[in-house]
Amino acid sequence: MNAFAVLADETRRDIIRLVAKKGELSSTEISQNFQMTPPAVSQHLKLLKEAKILHMKKDAQKRIYSLNHEGMREMEDWILEIKNLWTKRLDRLDRYVMKLKSEKTNEKQ
Repeated sequence: MNAFAVLADETRRDIIRLVAKKGELSSTEISQNFQMTPPAVSQHLKLLKEAKILHMKKDAQKRIYSLNHEGMREMEDWILEIKNLWTKRLDRLDRYVMKLKSEKTNEKQ
C-alpha cells in the first residue's frame, strides 16, 4: 500500500497528527477524537498500518497504535530526494540567470 495514497485522506492525516502529538493511543482513544463510528476509524487505522505509517501492538484486548518510524523515514527519504533534485534544478536556474545578468551588464559597458 502506497503511504502517500493513504495519506491523501484528511481523516487519516488527522489520525497521524493525533498519534504524533499524544504518543501511543488505543483504537478507542483515537476513535473518541472523531465523529464517526469506531468501525470506520478502525478501517482508517487498518490502512495506516498496512501502509507502515502506524505500528500496532496488542495489549490484552486493546490495540495500541504508535508512529512507525521506519515507515515515516521511508517517506521522509523520498521527500528529501525530491527536494534535493529541485534544489539542484533551482541552483542551475539561479546560475543561468546570474550569467544572463552578467552578460547584459557587460554589453552595456
